Amino acid sequence: MRSLYAIYRKEMGQYFVSPVAYIVVAVFLVFSGFFFYLYVGLVERQSLEMLMQGMQSDVDMPGEVMRAFFGLLSTLILFLVPMLTMGAYAEERKRGTMELLMTSPVTETQIVVGKYLASLTLFAAMLLPSALYVAYMCFHSQPRPPWSVMLAGYLGALLFGGSLLAIGSFVSSLTESQLIAFVLSFAASLTLWVLDFGVRGADTVVGQVLQYASVIHHNEDFARGIIDTSSLVYYVSVPALFIFLTVRSVDSMRWRRA
Repeated sequence: MRSLYAIYRKEMGQYFVSPVAYIVVAVFLVFSGFFFYLYVGLVERQSLEMLMQGMQSDVDMPGEVMRAFFGLLSTLILFLVPMLTMGAYAEERKRGTMELLMTSPVTETQIVVGKYLASLTLFAAMLLPSALYVAYMCFHSQPRPPWSVMLAGYLGALLFGGSLLAIGSFVSSLTESQLIAFVLSFAASLTLWVLDFGVRGADTVVGQVLQYASVIHHNEDFARGIIDTSSLVYYVSVPALFIFLTVRSVDSMRWRRA
């Protein structure tokens, strides 16, 4: 555990001195804040227009805003997460510092898990300020929506991002170029994103398998406040699989240097 914590602390230190991390967090907060304000304004105008026309407004404003907002978060995460992971291994391989890690008294699993936990911590810290927008809206809405909807939405966003972080880390371990790592990570994440678009509603076995493999398909339930067991299993299995593949990739580096 001490070696794992040492890797985790080292990675967190690198994130906090990296301009990329600050840029990613800043872009995420600016865009999420802007679109949240935009969604609230749109729903409010829709409700007022219905009242002015003499129609009873039955619009669930907090629910509509949260569903749209969590959909936006998933899009931002898709674009920004590869930037957080592109240098996880690629930059170390390019600078030669990966060799120091490989010769230090730590295992491949400790290296990979420590790096992954650091990236997940940074990602959670990036998400946290955006929760203030939603919490403020829920607190000032009448009637107040159940807090479980907000918590489920952010749990889904965290699990969704955690899956993409694991994919990006694996891709980064395969190359020395951060640009290539970013492009391939984004391409892999986008592929898992769009898998179910062409087969949505299909009742064939292939269609159902592709729909289940889609990383965004499971996030939709969380955005509606629904925590489904199959979605939890998926979001645990994907990081576990790619962490395992990353360990094997890092192990192959040690074997090639032996």
